[in-house]
Amino acid sequence: MQNILFNGEWTESSAPSSTFHAFNPSTKEELTERAFPESNWDEVESLVDAAFTAAQALLDVDSDTIASFLECYAAKIEAATDRLAAVANEETGLPVSPRLAGVEIPRTVNQIRQAAATARSGDWARPTLDNATNIHSMHGPLGGPVVVFGPNNFPFAYNGISGGDFASAIAAGNPVIAKAHPAHPYTTQLLAELAQEAVSETGLPAGTVQLFYGTAPENGLKLVSHSKVAAVGFTGSRPGGLALKEAADKAGTPIYLEMSSVNPVFVMPGALQERGSDIGTELHGSCTLGAGQFCTKPGLVVVQQSSEATALIEQMTESFSQSPAGILLTGGGVKAVSKAVEQLKAAGAKLLAGGKIADTAHFGYEPTLLTVDGSTFLGSPNELQSEAFGAVCLVAVAKDAEEMLAIASTIEGNLTGSIYSDTKGGDDSEYAALSKELRTKVGRLLNDKVPTGVAVCPAMNHGGPYPATGHPGFTAVGFPASVIRFSALHSYDNVRENRLPQALQKKNPTGSLNRLVDGKWTTADA
Repeated sequence: MQNILFNGEWTESSAPSSTFHAFNPSTKEELTERAFPESNWDEVESLVDAAFTAAQALLDVDSDTIASFLECYAAKIEAATDRLAAVANEETGLPVSPRLAGVEIPRTVNQIRQAAATARSGDWARPTLDNATNIHSMHGPLGGPVVVFGPNNFPFAYNGISGGDFASAIAAGNPVIAKAHPAHPYTTQLLAELAQEAVSETGLPAGTVQLFYGTAPENGLKLVSHSKVAAVGFTGSRPGGLALKEAADKAGTPIYLEMSSVNPVFVMPGALQERGSDIGTELHGSCTLGAGQFCTKPGLVVVQQSSEATALIEQMTESFSQSPAGILLTGGGVKAVSKAVEQLKAAGAKLLAGGKIADTAHFGYEPTLLTVDGSTFLGSPNELQSEAFGAVCLVAVAKDAEEMLAIASTIEGNLTGSIYSDTKGGDDSEYAALSKELRTKVGRLLNDKVPTGVAVCPAMNHGGPYPATGHPGFTAVGFPASVIRFSALHSYDNVRENRLPQALQKKNPTGSLNRLVDGKWTTADA
C-alpha cells in the first residue's frame, strides 16, 4: 500500500478504511501493482493539525524563500518530464506526446514559475499606504492550510499538488493539503515526492505540502468545514462542488470552485455567410479535442435559421460521424456522458451523430452531435444546457435574431462565451445586444475563436458566474490575480512604522513592489 505524505515524511496510512487502484483507461484494466489508502478521519485531521502548525511557521518565512521553493519544484518537474509523462499516460490514456510531455507539463512548470515570480515581486499583496489617516493595508497569508481538490482531466496543470490552485496558495504563503484524484494517484504521488524534496532543500516547514489519496465523502465535508482549514480550492463536477460548498459555507470557510460549463458559441448570420465551413471545422476540432474533456469545450452552439446554418449542421454531422471515439478518463465518465446525452434527448434534442457508448478496447463514447429548435430550447433551457463531459455538442437553431437573443438571456453562468461575427461589420448591430447579454454571464468573452485553450497570463479569467464557479470575482488561472483568492486583507491602523511589514514601510522598501501611496501608484525602487 502506498504511503501518504504527512508532515514531511512518507508515512504508512494508520488505519485506512479501504484501498483503491487506478485504471488504465486505454485498456480498461485495473492497475493492481499499487494500492492507495482511503484515510480515516483521524488521519485526515492529523494532516490538518500539521498543516496548521506549518501555517504559523510560514508567517515568518520571507517571500524569497517561498519563491525559491516554487522555482526548485518547477525545475524538478521539468527534469522528471519523461517519467511523469509515462506514468500519467498509463493512468489517464492521454498521449505522452504532444499532450503531456510537450504541452501540459511545460504549462505546469511555467505557471509554477509565474507563481514564484509573483511571490518574489510581492505585487499580489497590493500594499496600500494612506499617510493622511496613518492606516495602511496589504494582502497576506491566511494563517491556516488550503485544501486543494484537483480534477481528473489535467493530471499536472490542475493537479492538487502542482496545479494553479496549489501554486497560488503557496505563493500567498499558505501550506497545502492536496487530495489526489483517483484517476491518477501515482502521478500525484510522484509530484508530491518532488515537492517534498523542494520543501526540504529550501527549508520550508515540514507540513507545507501534504498529500492523501482519498477518504469517505463525509470526511471530505468535515475537512472543508474544519476550524483550522483556511480555504479550499476545488475543480470537478457540480454535485461534488456544491456538496463541499454547502459544508464550507456553514463553517465560514472560503471555497473557490470550478464546476460545469457549456461555453456557448453564438455564430451570427454574417459569419456563416462569410466563412461557415471554416467555423464548422473549428467547432468540431474544439468539441472533440481531448475527447471533449476540457472545461472550456463548447457544448452549445447557437445559430439563426438559414441555408448557411443548415450547411454548417450538415458539415458538423459528417465530421462528428467520421470521428473516432477518444479515450475517456474513467469508466464513470462513460456512464456520465451517456446519461447526459439521454437527458438532452429527453428534453427535445434530436440526435444527428453518435449517441452510443463506443465498442472499443478503451473507455469511450462516440462523438455526438444533437440539434434543437429555438422554441424547444426556450421551453427547457436548464435541461438543454446541462454539461456532457465528453465530445458532445448541441446546436440550437433560432428562427431569428430576437430568438437568438432570447436564448442568450437564458444562459446560466459559464466560464466562457464566444461570438463569431462578420469581419466586415455586417453583424455589428446584433452583436452589440448579444454581447451585452452574454457579458455578465461568462467569465471570458471571446470573439471569432473557440474557447478551448486557457493562456496562463495576467489578464486571463478562468472563472465566471455561478454555477460555473462559486464566485464571479476570482480566477483560477493568471498571476497575480489567482493568488488573491488564498489571502486575507490585513489593515494596520496607527501601527508604528518599524512594526509594519516591510512592504508598508515608507523608508527603504525592497524590490520593485507596486504600491498605492496616497492614491497614487508607485514602485518601491522609485
